Amino acid sequence: MSELREDIFGVEVNKHVLWEVVRWQLACRRQGTHSTKTRGEVAYSGRKLYPQKGTGNARHGDRGANIFVGGGVAHGPKPRDYYYPLPKKVRKLALKMAFSSKAKENAIVLVDEIFIGEVPKTKKAVEFLRSKGLEDKKVLILTPEKDELIGKSFRNLQNTKVLPVEGLNVYDILWADVLVIIRSALGKIYQRLGT
Repeated sequence: MSELREDIFGVEVNKHVLWEVVRWQLACRRQGTHSTKTRGEVAYSGRKLYPQKGTGNARHGDRGANIFVGGGVAHGPKPRDYYYPLPKKVRKLALKMAFSSKAKENAIVLVDEIFIGEVPKTKKAVEFLRSKGLEDKKVLILTPEKDELIGKSFRNLQNTKVLPVEGLNVYDILWADVLVIIRSALGKIYQRLGT
């Protein structure tokens, strides 16, 4: 496709860079709200269960020890933030590589517009996908800016995502089998990823 710029859609793909950025993205998404109680936090008395010697049983301290069912957890997860920084240049390069991998697979469809009508209609969205032969594929639709009409029309379709250019990310591009790009969004992509 001659409209697609080589410096964005013709970059050599390095799988490791893509993996690095997807890993970073998924780490940033994690809530990190997981929590377990240590033996100091479980609701048990700290009393020694029975005398140290003379009972014939193993030596035990309190009931909240981690070897007992319902006792505290040793080295369990605590709330934490999974974010770690990744250079902007790497993130930008990965986006170019993701686009390039789709261009190499001929998995990019350029359209002038997606006509839905006055109100959101999933039926129109299905008709559009059918007309392009994409009804059985995972499709990512890129719009120049947030479009309620297109977004609401496609959001009920299981394998379809709609993203404005500002929401572009490597994970979603790689997730899709086919990218549908509205031509007016191309300029914004070039603006965002251009040197």
